[in-house]
Amino acid sequence: MNKKMNRGVWTALSAIGLAQALKIVTHKRMTGKWDVKQIATTGGMPSSHSAGVSALASYIAANKGSRHTETALATIFGVIVMYDAQGIRRHTGEIAQLVNELEDNFAKLSGDFPSFEFVEREKELKELLGHQPLEVVGGALLGVALGVIAAKFEND
Repeated sequence: MNKKMNRGVWTALSAIGLAQALKIVTHKRMTGKWDVKQIATTGGMPSSHSAGVSALASYIAANKGSRHTETALATIFGVIVMYDAQGIRRHTGEIAQLVNELEDNFAKLSGDFPSFEFVEREKELKELLGHQPLEVVGGALLGVALGVIAAKFEND
């Protein structure tokens, strides 16, 4: 391993990368279709945000102990990120879905009324932004496992 980069950073980035790659597999299970583009999506199972922050927090806790200030910082940061991923970002995606449906309805309505000047946007709003609670938990469990494993290898 490159000694110039902090192992905690490597652990968190690896957890994010693995979670993103696993989205391809979970997408296949849900839809029956392989889609490599899932590696670059937001939302879905498991949450890479949760995996990254959980890996970092558990790595620090395994190395420094649960009472250390760095563990507290990483944990609080992680809780905020996971709350945001399953709360605010998910609700933003739901609002985007409603806006897209509303625009579709206006487009249909404007066809019936030629004097109604409605210009449809070229691109719809992105709807899959956040996570369901289970996706956050899945990412968190993945991250904790990777954080503990990384700390174990460092301590051996």
